[in-house]
Amino acid sequence: MNILLLGSGGREHALAWKIDQSPICSKLFIAPGNAGTLFCGTNVNLNPNDFESVARFVAENSVNMVVVGPEDPLVNGISDFLNQDEKTRRVMVIGPDKAGAMLEGSKEFAKEFMTKYNIPTAAYKSFTAESYEEGVDFLETLKPPYVLKADGLAAGKGVVIVNSLDGAIDTLKQMLKNKAFGKASEKVVIEEFLQGIEVSVFVATDGRNWILLPEAKDYKRIGEGDTGPNTGGMGAVSPVPFANAAFFEKVKKRIIQPTIDGLNKENITYKGFIFLGLMNVNSDPYVIEYNVRLGDPETEVVIPRINSDLVEMMQHIALGTLNEYVPAFCPEFAVTVMLVSGGYPGSYEKGIKISGLDAVKNSNLFFAGALKKDESIVTSGGRVIAVTSMHSSMDKAIAMSMENAEKISFKNKFYRKDIGKDLKN
Repeated sequence: MNILLLGSGGREHALAWKIDQSPICSKLFIAPGNAGTLFCGTNVNLNPNDFESVARFVAENSVNMVVVGPEDPLVNGISDFLNQDEKTRRVMVIGPDKAGAMLEGSKEFAKEFMTKYNIPTAAYKSFTAESYEEGVDFLETLKPPYVLKADGLAAGKGVVIVNSLDGAIDTLKQMLKNKAFGKASEKVVIEEFLQGIEVSVFVATDGRNWILLPEAKDYKRIGEGDTGPNTGGMGAVSPVPFANAAFFEKVKKRIIQPTIDGLNKENITYKGFIFLGLMNVNSDPYVIEYNVRLGDPETEVVIPRINSDLVEMMQHIALGTLNEYVPAFCPEFAVTVMLVSGGYPGSYEKGIKISGLDAVKNSNLFFAGALKKDESIVTSGGRVIAVTSMHSSMDKAIAMSMENAEKISFKNKFYRKDIGKDLKN
């Protein structure tokens, strides 16, 4: 089977690494890929949002399956396009249609969906620039801290948590009137703050059947102790010790099954992965957000814990036979530490040479913002490399990732040294 994987981040390198291990995969193309995916298949200079070019490549290279890594092409409707194009309509596409992708593409849509199908989530209201004053009034009815979310896609950075009312009002103004997140914040969702601990839950579904994948906890803030601005993710741990069997029974009954049932009632075609960003509030799960693909950097700890064939799983997703697939998971801890460019999530330099990669032992390196230039590997993004280690001891897995993170060098390299430390209490 020939497979085309769309995307260029750490998530896509982890997926490519796993897909390449499958005996079902004859040839793997990654578009556009990065320095790491070069070791797993063939990088292709294609823009995942240029649907015509993607369809042409699929047809010309006898691609049997398209795996959509990032959210943008899904929200823009790539699954619908490929399923309707005469050249590609028989190709298996892993990723929901445009209607299903609205679960991530619009925070307001997701909140309305959860309300409609009685899925536990925080109370909320939505506002635009025209209703800014009403937004201020709503903020005044809430207790701090205040949660403001850009309605559209904002590369994982569109959520702002503010401790003071004045700060929340100013943030609302920046988002709505000064377009702090561009088009994504033309509408803003304000919701009550849920006090608890976060966990990322992943589901594979063919639209009716579903299986639970390994869960993870990610670390969004740039600074240690969860301080500073949000990022795309600074690290992750899987499994999550506090997410026990009793908690997951509630997740399955109150969240996953109602989500799948709701998608069916809305006549939404959903073949792919659902990321559930959950808050554990006194052992009860609440949905903070939906993502319509695997998360990053969670993928870098979830995928290594899947022992069974990922391509076989995705075949069953596409064919609607996921009930026939029995997954196997590794019980060990996986810990990933993200090395980022100095200045991230603000402005940062690119094109900086990376050294020390050959010194890394007993960890997987999943490249995110890194490209091959001549004979060197150089930085090309804010999040550069995820260092993932596995061990039966979480402490040991953390230590291995930290040790190898230190061996890799590039100018102004930064990483959080407290990943997983909060889970050891």
